[in-house]
Amino acid sequence: MKERTKLLLIILVFAACYYIPWGNPIIRQSGLEAFMMLQEYAREHVLTCLIPAFFIAGAIAVFVSQASVLKYFGAQASKILSYSVASISGTVLAVCSCTVLPLFAGIYTRGAGIGPATAFLYSGPAINVLAIVLTARILGWQLGLARAIGAILFAVITGLLMALIFKKDDAARAKGEMFLPEDDGKGRTLTQDALFMLTMVLIL
Repeated sequence: MKERTKLLLIILVFAACYYIPWGNPIIRQSGLEAFMMLQEYAREHVLTCLIPAFFIAGAIAVFVSQASVLKYFGAQASKILSYSVASISGTVLAVCSCTVLPLFAGIYTRGAGIGPATAFLYSGPAINVLAIVLTARILGWQLGLARAIGAILFAVITGLLMALIFKKDDAARAKGEMFLPEDDGKGRTLTQDALFMLTMVLIL
């Protein structure tokens, strides 16, 4: 952090402490409610959602080979395969819009193109089984089906737009992929990886 940024933060904190009328009951109650909401979020979301999501993202980086990610989500992969898999992968994950971010970062850093990664980011929170079933039970199966189809469709469109906008960046990353070492096939078995990932998904 730059010294100028630190100084600005110190000035802002001082100004808040000096000028905010904490003696006003409304201001005091509002501040208390804000911290209570922060505590509720920390108790109900951080430990039960965000922490497992970070572990899953780490598992993607460690357990999933980069060659596999590039095969299905890389710049050279089939567009139909990569976008279709990315847009429906969130079905088995009960994630919210913030919990899906570490998972998006995990597959993107392993070499996934910005388009498929964005499609996964967009559709993940919208098409998980719990959300679709709840929508269908409350609003009717027609809206539940429309939600699933609409989420997948718009995820693909959003991913394609992102791939078009950041085409040069993806091309630069694709050049780097040409020099990656081949996967030697050694290490953990597919069953071990699948069991580990399934355990963390169930926790999530």
